[in-house]
Amino acid sequence: MPVVTSPYRPGTPCWVDLMVKDQQAALDFYRDLFGWQGEVGPAEYGGYAVCALNGRPVAGIMAAMPQEGRPEPPTVWTTYLASDDADATGRAIAEHGGTIMFPVTDVGTTGRMLVGADPTGAVFGVWQPLEFFGAQVVNEPGALTWNELNTTDVEGAGTFYHRALGLRPATIQGMPGYYSLNVGDRTVGGAQPVPDYLPDGTLPHWMAYFSVDDCDSTVDALVKAGGSVIQPPFDMPAGRMAVVQDPQGALFALIASPDSP
Repeated sequence: MPVVTSPYRPGTPCWVDLMVKDQQAALDFYRDLFGWQGEVGPAEYGGYAVCALNGRPVAGIMAAMPQEGRPEPPTVWTTYLASDDADATGRAIAEHGGTIMFPVTDVGTTGRMLVGADPTGAVFGVWQPLEFFGAQVVNEPGALTWNELNTTDVEGAGTFYHRALGLRPATIQGMPGYYSLNVGDRTVGGAQPVPDYLPDGTLPHWMAYFSVDDCDSTVDALVKAGGSVIQPPFDMPAGRMAVVQDPQGALFALIASPDSP
């Protein structure tokens, strides 16, 4: 199992969480789909649930909390990028054309976070670890394996993430139009124009990819559990993948790599 035992380098996707109307229904759905263990958390943290795979944290699920006078929160997976100073990262986001949607907040003794949007509107989180640094297992069936920016301006977004968060974009040989996102000499994610197969009107966003043993059978299980298929399983350079929605409408991707067990 690819276990993570130390904090992620700044700029690296380190955590994902899901905001939904029905938290318990989501916990049940992802338990059955990925084998996650999770339960509604303490009231002082809004009931936030940390889901685990074989005892190690992999993702969070929280209940949407509508605020008076504001639109209903969307049902979405959010990618969090690591930072060693959330306040400084927040200033850099604003200085380089991004928007702070939820200012820097202390999350007990676990860490500090903010939620922002890049200049194209893609929403992401920033996590400064204290006692908790993020996902402790990745690249394993049932765990996060890739984070991808789908945007209307790859070049402009790439410049923003490089300047504000240290994510350096680079072209990939044999994959025209697709870019890697790199921290130092390590590829930590990807970026591309918003794909044509996504529903009309899909806004720029970060897509979370979860590893599975068998893409086709996982899609079948998802559909039987009330989910829907946006892009049926297809083969691509990194493996066999599909883009799907859970029963409450959250968009995410599944991928079975050639070397999956």
